[in-house]
Amino acid sequence: MAMRWTLGCDAENPQRIAAFWAEALGYVFEPGYEDPDGASIVDPDGRGPAIGFLRVPEGKTAKNRMHIDLRVAAEMPGDAAEREDLIRSTVARLVPAGATVVREEFYGGQFGHVVLLDPEGNEFCVA
Repeated sequence: MAMRWTLGCDAENPQRIAAFWAEALGYVFEPGYEDPDGASIVDPDGRGPAIGFLRVPEGKTAKNRMHIDLRVAAEMPGDAAEREDLIRSTVARLVPAGATVVREEFYGGQFGHVVLLDPEGNEFCVA
């Protein structure tokens, strides 16, 4: 049996960054978790890991060594146009929520994924 785990993240503003990732992932704030210096979001279906955000005094200073990839089009490798549309529509939904587009990646001339920054400057991809 796989071990249950939580992704722990440093944050400047835990509530804001938790709200962004809840929107991005379809998560909800963890019921009963109330900490003015932290926030926790969970998969409402109980399948994915919890993600905790704790306020830290220092800001982000370098590229993160680990990041979340949103695999919105993973189940449709055969239809390139439909896959690209799904990725682009997800990016379009996340930009008003606070994401910033960094670049698009192509492989062999084919659209691959989009690299973005979350509201605190952490890199992530939509593929």
